[in-house]
Amino acid sequence: MSTDLVDELRATIKSSTCVRPRGATTKLRAPANGCTTLDMRRLAGVVDYQPTEFIITAWAGTPVAEVQGLLAEHGQYLPFDPLLTERGATLGGTVAANACGPERYRYGGVRDFIIGARFIDGNGNLIHGGGKVVKNAAGFDYPKLMVGSLGRLGALVEVTFKVFPKPEAYATLRVDCPSLGAALALLPKLTNCPYDLNAIDLVIGAANEVAIFVRVGGLAASLSQRMDRVRSLCGGGEIVTGDAEAQLWRDAREFAWVAKGVPVVKVPLTPSRIPALDARVPLARRRYSVGGNVAWIATSALDELDATLSSLDLAGLILLSAPDDPRIGRRTSHPFAERVIRALDPQNKFGQATPRSPRVNSPADATRDSR
Repeated sequence: MSTDLVDELRATIKSSTCVRPRGATTKLRAPANGCTTLDMRRLAGVVDYQPTEFIITAWAGTPVAEVQGLLAEHGQYLPFDPLLTERGATLGGTVAANACGPERYRYGGVRDFIIGARFIDGNGNLIHGGGKVVKNAAGFDYPKLMVGSLGRLGALVEVTFKVFPKPEAYATLRVDCPSLGAALALLPKLTNCPYDLNAIDLVIGAANEVAIFVRVGGLAASLSQRMDRVRSLCGGGEIVTGDAEAQLWRDAREFAWVAKGVPVVKVPLTPSRIPALDARVPLARRRYSVGGNVAWIATSALDELDATLSSLDLAGLILLSAPDDPRIGRRTSHPFAERVIRALDPQNKFGQATPRSPRVNSPADATRDSR
């Protein structure tokens, strides 16, 4: 059935002048602008999963939640912590938007776990990259190239990930800080400590109160002792466990802290650049995730944020409630990306959208991760 759908998609791309791959639209919702919409949700289902090999292959339109449910039955998971799974995010959309959550702090992002991909390019060719084994160095690394591509290089139809054993239990330490400066002073103590930490998020609340959340996962028998060490390092804090702990991180992944309809912008940065950015967005809700290497900023003042990011030489990706072009901030040239686009999509079928402003049509800046 899905093979027939792939052939149908190839024929549609060949016969169209402009196409738009579309998944569950949980993140980017770029309008079709007269282009033919490719409904990738029809390509759903797990193709191959062998728990003993720690590898899973699925069609790109498969809901991430479905994959996570299957993995959980065997005590495994996707450690890059996919976003918006409860809203229906698909595997393809997660790859195309490079949508990683707080726990990528410990193990890495989508690029570190995708090992194979199939996609249809602008000529209607079905391209294979990578494979279903972890050690696969043959050929061009198309799978990693597709991460953060925003659908610009082709329509993903199948992806293969390596998976990890899921921690038996989690606990989180909440440390309330008197100021952003105090929180930033604590951050390097945590990022340089010898303990295995699953996530470190610095959160600015609605009243600009500041707190750091540190998540630790592992064997239940040793978790309490490990958390005591982390709390001692921080000089105190409240340990959260059980359902409250799980809800805390679920809210982070699902952006429950953001008012409905307010755009959310992802900004890759480093902890040293947080003060300059934070001083320019005092009215926005914001969260500095992945040890301070990714900023999530919720604001409806996108033009103002665009100018702010440009002045600070930062790039941003509007992940929720995005306009036609989700990229804001720094504009740079990427000659290699341009050559790849010309090779895979010479007729510009995946790129015929109206940009917010003139820029190089490369997604590399906005979707990359600084860590």
